[in-house]
Amino acid sequence: MSTPADPGQAEPQFILYLDGEAYEEELRLLATWVHALLLPVYAREVTSAEPWCPRWWEHQEAIARLHGLWLAWQELTDPAAGPSGPALWHRDHLGAVMHELRSPSGPFAGCKQGSHRPKAVPVVEAF
Repeated sequence: MSTPADPGQAEPQFILYLDGEAYEEELRLLATWVHALLLPVYAREVTSAEPWCPRWWEHQEAIARLHGLWLAWQELTDPAAGPSGPALWHRDHLGAVMHELRSPSGPFAGCKQGSHRPKAVPVVEAF
């Protein structure tokens, strides 16, 4: 993906706006970033108070939050962001996203270490 500092490339699109092959490719790139950088550096032990799903990519909320975090990473770790860019990413993005994802009531609430359970979506009645 390009960053806004790369004038010859299109602006990155939020993953939930993509479909088909474009979505699958973006998800593959996101998974590479999550597994190569985010989890090895920032993941903490999985507990009932801080769950993590081994199949996080099956949770739309996790995909959306992690993709936003990754887009911010790309922007704020680019040299054009200046030397304080990474500190801003840590302060403004990382903690909030990880807190929401790993909350006991977050998208992984029904998942246990080593197992996945799809999220029960609230029932919406027609009006």
